[in-house]
Formats: sequence, structure tokens, C-alpha cells
Amino acid sequence: MIREVYYFENPGEENTDLVVEAVKKYIDKYGPKDVVVSSTSGSTALKFAKALKNRAKIVCVTEGAYRREWGYEYPCMDSKIKKELEDMGVIVLDKISYILHGSLYELSNYSFPTIETIFKDTLYTFGQGMKVAVEVAIIAVEHGALEPFKDVIAVGGSGRGADTAIVLRATYAGTVFSKEKEKRLEIREIIAMPLKKKWWD
Repeated sequence: MIREVYYFENPGEENTDLVVEAVKKYIDKYGPKDVVVSSTSGSTALKFAKALKNRAKIVCVTEGAYRREWGYEYPCMDSKIKKELEDMGVIVLDKISYILHGSLYELSNYSFPTIETIFKDTLYTFGQGMKVAVEVAIIAVEHGALEPFKDVIAVGGSGRGADTAIVLRATYAGTVFSKEKEKRLEIREIIAMPLKKKWWD
């Protein structure tokens, strides 16, 4: 089996248009799949919605209120962009709880590792966009926007825009490492990702 993968020299939003292209080519070649996109402002999700019109169900996952603890304003998505996305049939999840952030020990005085930090740092070895793509897929299932245990395309980025797209079995947070193998998270394919990684200290 031979698949085409887009690799980028560096992570970042400059790769967004090529990720859109890669996902569109994948769907055109291998058939429709639900697509979940991480998009803080909504602009990245708009690019996917316009490129994939009538080709796929699209879910946009934006930021949660915990973002304030990192020094950012909340909510992040302009109401006009949200309406434009929804008018195009995109499901917008803008009141979400982070799966890999905001646990009891995220910003606490305690320094011991948690399952979330170990899982998050393991995903970071593939890049910031990989961690984000996996997280938004889980969030979309948790909020009922995606059917669990189905293969979907998930898109993430390193700070802004998109630089990673994968095919994965979407699942609940509680079944990522399920005893039932058919319910576990599985990263099936890489459609696009950067070679150089961005680490958040």
C-alpha cells in the first residue's frame, strides 16, 4: 500500500493551505470521512469548509474558558465567523473542556506527572499539531459531535493555523486505553505533519 504524505520542514500556520490541499486530495481519493479541525479564531475552519464543501461533515473545535489561565482572552471566535461557519453546515464547539489541560494538577503546586501530562508529552514527540489533532477528536466525541469508534480526519496546528492532519479512530477520553481493543484510540494514518517539532515548556 502506498500513500501520499505531506511533510513540512517547519511547523506553523504557513503550512495551512497545503494541509487543506492534502486533506482534500485524501478525501477525493479514498472517500469521505468526518473532519474535525482545531481553529481558535475560526479562520482555519473556514478554509476547510470552503475547500471541502459537500465533501465531508466538518466539526470546528475552538478554545475553552481555561485559555484565560494562559493569558488569552475568551471567547476567542468572533460571532460573525461562527455564524458564517454554521451557515456552511460546520458544527462549532466553542464551549469546550480541554481533555489534556485543566486537570486538577495542571497549574498546581504539585510536580508529579499525571496520565494527561504523560499522554500529552508523548503526542508532542510527533509535534504540537499531533497533540492538538488527537485532543480535538476526543473533544468532538465527548461533546456528541462525532460518532465514537469511527475513523475520522483530525487537523491540528502549532499555535496558529494547521500543520498536521491524521486519520484516527475517534474515541472518548475514558476509552483511549480501553480494555476493549476496538474502542481504543488508534492513529491510523498521517496525511501531513512537520518534520521539525515545536515544544511548549
